[in-house]
Amino acid sequence: MSGMEVKAFGLTDVGRQRHHNEDAFLVQPDAGLFLVADGMGGHAAGEIASRIAAESVAEFIQHTISDDGTWPHAYDENFKRSTNRLMAAVKLANTRVLEAMRKDTRLRGMGTTVVASLVDGDMVSFAHVGDSRAYMIRGSQMSRITNDHSWVFEQVMAGMLTEAEAEKHPLRNVITRALGGALSVIPDASEIECKPGDVYLLCSDGLTGMVPDDEILRVVTEHDDLEDACKNLVQFANDRGGYDNVTAVLIRTT
Repeated sequence: MSGMEVKAFGLTDVGRQRHHNEDAFLVQPDAGLFLVADGMGGHAAGEIASRIAAESVAEFIQHTISDDGTWPHAYDENFKRSTNRLMAAVKLANTRVLEAMRKDTRLRGMGTTVVASLVDGDMVSFAHVGDSRAYMIRGSQMSRITNDHSWVFEQVMAGMLTEAEAEKHPLRNVITRALGGALSVIPDASEIECKPGDVYLLCSDGLTGMVPDDEILRVVTEHDDLEDACKNLVQFANDRGGYDNVTAVLIRTT
């Protein structure tokens, strides 16, 4: 892989209220692959769903290093090859989650979000399903790369709710798209030309639901060390109540 070098660190924590951690993450700098998945479903099935998602995406990316590798999915000409690989990997993960439910009735109703990024040369690709998010911190600015697949977010986009109302809304945890929810899933994807010093954050809603964006930005810009930054983000979420599992992956291009 030529182009940018990446440093990365990931951390997950059960939080203050839950008994199981149903989040999973991947940090694979050699492959340029990073991922956060937030599982759901009773009897700890959520942690199975998120683990299946992480493993399937990693396996697909590994297997498609050299070929065209979106089979059996159509190639989307709007995106570069690495983004197509990531989208196909997410679709495969959906199939694997469904297969697991078919084999074991106790897993019925499980699902997981996924947000993944793939760094290839000087480009970084993103694909996501659900309300786990990706952000870019460039200089002193932070921008959200992903749009939540959630009921409240869609209401905000339609102008029916304000962002402030959405944050407090009783249905704020209802997601409209997840792996395991339907026979086929369409991830949203995007591509960014990275610059040296960019920091990308992948996280579950256990972070964004507890810690406002301006606080996230402050923590990341104040801590040069990615591990310190991750630990501080998790600590912040827990200090605010830690109502959910919290997972953060930080990636810096150098």
